[in-house]
Amino acid sequence: MTKILSEVPTHIYTDRLLLRIPQRNDGKVMNLAIRESIQELKPWLPFVQTLPLQEETELNLESAHDKFLKNESFRFLIFTKETGEFVGVTSLQSIDWDIPKCEIGYWANSKYVGNGYMTEAVDAITKLGIHTLRFKRIEIRCESENIKSRAIPERLHFTLEGILKNEDLSADGKRVTDTCIYAVTQH
Repeated sequence: MTKILSEVPTHIYTDRLLLRIPQRNDGKVMNLAIRESIQELKPWLPFVQTLPLQEETELNLESAHDKFLKNESFRFLIFTKETGEFVGVTSLQSIDWDIPKCEIGYWANSKYVGNGYMTEAVDAITKLGIHTLRFKRIEIRCESENIKSRAIPERLHFTLEGILKNEDLSADGKRVTDTCIYAVTQH
């Protein structure tokens, strides 16, 4: 069941970042970031096993925009406030309004990794999820070998609830992997 929400922000500001809902023509900047980062993203993300066309990226963002408006998932594109450069993507996804709970997903343009931007962005949408949307549970799931991705929930004091052995396939579908489940909960 989708919840009817009156006030989900389309823009979130942090100290250094602007997170905003996808807009028309964002596909160009996002597709360029995928192209620049494909070697770092490919081991972890199924959608970059082949380089998407700019038109495919644009369609994906239009779908994300529609899902945002329907309260099915909340994807935010991340930009630096100072220069307006595209940093990456983060989202509240796999929403279950009956519980209510969700997962957080994210990826970054490689040239911005190591600056704390993604941690800052994930912290902001975690607060949105807990304080505004009143989620009782927010998870971050990632492959156990993805050390950079694991560092984010660890920095934000999510609890590592477990590592599911042989739980998923690698992004390329060629081997079985273990999945770490981190969570923050609200009573």
